[in-house]
Amino acid sequence: MSEEVVGPIITQIGMGGVSGFLVGYIAKKLAKIVAVLAGLAFVALQYLAYKGIIQLNYDKLLLYAQRVVGRLPEEELLASILANIPFGGSFIVGLILGLRKG
Repeated sequence: MSEEVVGPIITQIGMGGVSGFLVGYIAKKLAKIVAVLAGLAFVALQYLAYKGIIQLNYDKLLLYAQRVVGRLPEEELLASILANIPFGGSFIVGLILGLRKG
């Protein structure tokens, strides 16, 4: 392979790995914060329901949560990442490493 081909591929692999690691690391940290906040909100709602201040309609709450989760464009995100294989592959590896490290 010539220098003209190898150089850009190495650059894509390096950038993909570094950016994947950073995204994975930050995503895990943010997921922890969101989980704590969601847990606190759930406990607060349960407490208010226990005290009779509010009434929770669990069926509607479950349907709303399912609709919100169903709107996430997972396929589109994965397709755009994998459109460029060297960058996409190293991004996925970096993402996994970042998630494990975070």
